[in-house]
Amino acid sequence: MIPRSMASNAIQLSTWFPIVSVTGPRQSGKSTLVREVFPDYEYVNLENPQTRQQALADPVGFIESRPNRLVIDEAQLAPELFSMIQVASDETNKTGQYVLSGSQNFLLLKQITQSLAGRVGMLRLLPLSFSEAKSARANLTTDLFMFRGGYPRLYDVDMPQDTFFSSYLRTYVERDVQGYLGVRDLSSYRTLLELCAQCAGSLLNESRLASDAGVSRESVRSWLSMLESSYIVFRLRPYHANLRRRLTKTPKLYFYDTGLLCYLLRIRTLDQLLRSPYLGMVFENLVIEERMKAHLNAGREPDLYFYRDESKVEVDLIDLTDPDGSLLAEIKSSKTYRPSFSRHLSSVGDELGIPAERRFVVERAEGDFEADGAQVRNAETWLAMP
Repeated sequence: MIPRSMASNAIQLSTWFPIVSVTGPRQSGKSTLVREVFPDYEYVNLENPQTRQQALADPVGFIESRPNRLVIDEAQLAPELFSMIQVASDETNKTGQYVLSGSQNFLLLKQITQSLAGRVGMLRLLPLSFSEAKSARANLTTDLFMFRGGYPRLYDVDMPQDTFFSSYLRTYVERDVQGYLGVRDLSSYRTLLELCAQCAGSLLNESRLASDAGVSRESVRSWLSMLESSYIVFRLRPYHANLRRRLTKTPKLYFYDTGLLCYLLRIRTLDQLLRSPYLGMVFENLVIEERMKAHLNAGREPDLYFYRDESKVEVDLIDLTDPDGSLLAEIKSSKTYRPSFSRHLSSVGDELGIPAERRFVVERAEGDFEADGAQVRNAETWLAMP
């Protein structure tokens, strides 16, 4: 097993809450994590048809016949279990009774909200971070990680990533949209996915996506919602707290994994990526997604934004997660620093009250240094930041 940074946080939550839930994209390592972290718990997986039938037929007996230190994988497949879990956990009033995990996050979270609100410590496990992947592959570079992505199976088994992602899309992503939205036109859905990849890092324009994919705007909204619930894409919100300036209110779209992003961009080798016109966008996606992973793995809820005003003054990332450690970052895929990279960090940093030592330029160059009032960091240094 590749050690996961979230493990200690999962253990901590189990000492505070009667129930711990672990959500995240399919194949991100949720089942492996909960079985490794809670080895003395009984484990049941509702993907097993016989086990699922038992839970559906007799939810009361299913819970009462098992210990109250229980891991239920794919728990959302038996919704009536949640009421029984609530009753059982309230009766004993102990922490660390149940661990629930699932890949159909929209269903799992719906059941938690309806039946278990206030009783659950919630975790989101994304694919491997760079540091986690590097623990499995010591010679891993940031460029190779950017291309390969962080899904654990790519590091457990040395398979080509196009083989993995082709299967991943067919087996999971398309199956979910067929099963839960009733989508039959998978060709249009795949087109939308590829269009999302092409506009990653850009302002989200649902009307343009609908026009280019040849579907309705309502379909685009529904499909995007599914992709977000499945932890395929996320929206980075614009910062808009300053009422003196006219700031954009349109979010940007990013992917949770740059390996999947590269696959959808039809980039099949690292050399292709490094020569691709999409390199800057993919690198920007990497830097932002890894910042999100760092916070989630440490048990913090990410509070991330970008900045863009009517004069097109723009900064790629504002991280306000830690009020005492807020930061700005301008992200460039170049290996050569230019003074223009940091030109907006000073004005935006002053406006937001972020000190000079927390204003960064992140790039692919070697070494770290200070220039033009900004802290210039190479990718590996940035990805190691807590």
